[in-house]
Amino acid sequence: MATGSKRKAVSWLGVVFSAALLIVVFSAPAFAVHDTGIFQLDGDASSSTQPLSPPALDDWDKVCHQYAVPANCPASTDTTGSTSGAWTSEPNPSASIFTGGGSKDPQDITNWAWKDAGGLPDKDNLLHAFAVRYSLDPAATCPSGGAAKCEVIFFGSDRLDNSGDAQQGFWFLKSKVGLGTNSVGGGTGFTGSHQAGDILVISDFSNGGTTSTITVYKWDPSCTATNKPDGACGDANLRRLETSDAAKCSAAAGVGDPFCGIVNAGTITMPWTFVDKSGTPGNGALNGEFYEAGINLSTLGLAGECFSSMVAETRSSTSTTATLKDFVVSSFGKCESGLVTTAKDGSGGTIPAGGLSIGTGSVSVKDSANLTVNGISTWNGTLSFFLCGPSDTDNCVSGGTSISSGPVSNSTTMPVLSAAATVTSVGRYCWRGTFTSGTSGLGDATDNGATNPNECFTVNPVTPTLATAAGAGPVLLGNPVTDTAALSGTASQPGSPVINGPVGAAAGGSITFTLYGPGNCTTVATGTGTNPQTVSVTGNATYGPVSFTPNHVGTFHWVATYSGNLPNTLGTSHNTACDDTAEDVTVKDTSTANSEQYWFPNDTATVSSDHGALLNGTLSIQLYAGTTTCASGKEVSGQVYSKPVVNVTSATVDSGSQITYKVKVTDDVSWLVTFTSTDPNVDGSSHCESSSLTITN
Repeated sequence: MATGSKRKAVSWLGVVFSAALLIVVFSAPAFAVHDTGIFQLDGDASSSTQPLSPPALDDWDKVCHQYAVPANCPASTDTTGSTSGAWTSEPNPSASIFTGGGSKDPQDITNWAWKDAGGLPDKDNLLHAFAVRYSLDPAATCPSGGAAKCEVIFFGSDRLDNSGDAQQGFWFLKSKVGLGTNSVGGGTGFTGSHQAGDILVISDFSNGGTTSTITVYKWDPSCTATNKPDGACGDANLRRLETSDAAKCSAAAGVGDPFCGIVNAGTITMPWTFVDKSGTPGNGALNGEFYEAGINLSTLGLAGECFSSMVAETRSSTSTTATLKDFVVSSFGKCESGLVTTAKDGSGGTIPAGGLSIGTGSVSVKDSANLTVNGISTWNGTLSFFLCGPSDTDNCVSGGTSISSGPVSNSTTMPVLSAAATVTSVGRYCWRGTFTSGTSGLGDATDNGATNPNECFTVNPVTPTLATAAGAGPVLLGNPVTDTAALSGTASQPGSPVINGPVGAAAGGSITFTLYGPGNCTTVATGTGTNPQTVSVTGNATYGPVSFTPNHVGTFHWVATYSGNLPNTLGTSHNTACDDTAEDVTVKDTSTANSEQYWFPNDTATVSSDHGALLNGTLSIQLYAGTTTCASGKEVSGQVYSKPVVNVTSATVDSGSQITYKVKVTDDVSWLVTFTSTDPNVDGSSHCESSSLTITN
């Protein structure tokens, strides 16, 4: 047996082949599968021979060139647009074979067993097995049965010897099938298992390949060995779809069919290294050592099926319970979907490297999904989008908010955009895209932030604007100074839920007004009132005016600071450097000029002898205030001036510049003049003189 590209080849007289199928009865003629114009089902493996009319483009040398591992058929070229293929070599004719009673077609693959042992009849020993699939435009030569494409599979094998008829089967399996290591039924098990819709084609060419019988089955667990509900169950798990005993590929047959097979009628030259038991030179294969066949999946209702593996087998008969002998296991089609998703903004555009802004409190986002499907041209399923966050660690591997879900198929234009999602909080978000296959054999696919950083994006908070204006100045000392702040550009608070929920309440927080000065931006002003003072915020609005009464003159500076309201709105300040003159206010004081005139009431007094006698004694003057009569008790202290009189007939005393008492406005003053004589012969004297002066300011 061979697996991948290095084990097992198949004998072709009986051929089994598997894939998901619908029962179709053909009542009208159709062009046979060998007339599609894409592949030469002509009993020869080389594309250089063209016995068909019209000629076909490809043959097994091109399949070998494109799909053989390791590379083979270097002289050829790749196929013309095949969608999947396999070419597998059996390096050792005595390599592994089926073993054990569970290795039967009606049994699940989990019951199959193999072993490395020779001993097979040479006619049952496979050297190579191969298959290729095409997705063609419907045409008269390639009917699609109403499907979008004409899906065809061609398959074949070569064997060690032609000494006797051989029956062969081909399984086309949705699961990945390979050689296991577990013990099963006295041998070693296989990996993989059957799925509903696997296809088995059994072929029997007798009488030197002139008569061909092909029967097509699909794996259907509703069929049991004892219960055949509609008569089409060929055996347990095997539903018979079509059978024909005239299935030889022949342009002259004139019978339309969805499948046919053919063997080489004479010795041919194989386009790869081939050594049969007879040692036919030049890579020669004798009559009946090469087999090829084809099947139109679309006309059997199988256009949408995808197959991951191929198993070619030789068998003891065409019976469904025949003993299985040699086998080749190979990967056939990828049968897989791939999903690449990218976070987008609400218009479907690219999200900037720095992320999106929360704006006024919400932002719209979408996800873009590019779905690719390999190994099948007709498929369908459901594409779903989920959004997770905000979180620094959640990559949306699971869970999240369902945003949208809808059907997709091979006719859907890619990429597909999700419905718009609205988020009302800043943070990190990640998308998850999920494709759920609706086509049997085609796997699901997903993409998320854990494997694709383009599925994650950041929503950033806003930084609002705070515009402030001090009240008009200058302001007189003792009066208040004021300030007003206009807050704009805030974002609403997060809603609940954050994804596709309502927008939250207006931004909260507070604005703190601080007055600095006078003459600097570091000293908090003192005075009457509260400084600093705080005002609560509710969204975008004008706040204030606030007031404070400084107790100093000079230039003062207002500074306003908004606290912000996380997570959506950051804080901000205005005039922290005190460089905005609109936030300056000057406090001044005023002065009043008043005047009041005054005078010094100087006095001069003279004493003279009446008759010429010499005078001796003391002459003095005493100032009185508030009286014009020198009333007792009105003397002005310190305002008495005296002068000794010695042997003169006349003497004068003057207050002069010594007077210090000021007289204001209409004060009354008087002076008492006294001469005290020390001569007993001369009498003393006294005199009160008054003065009343009115001064107009």
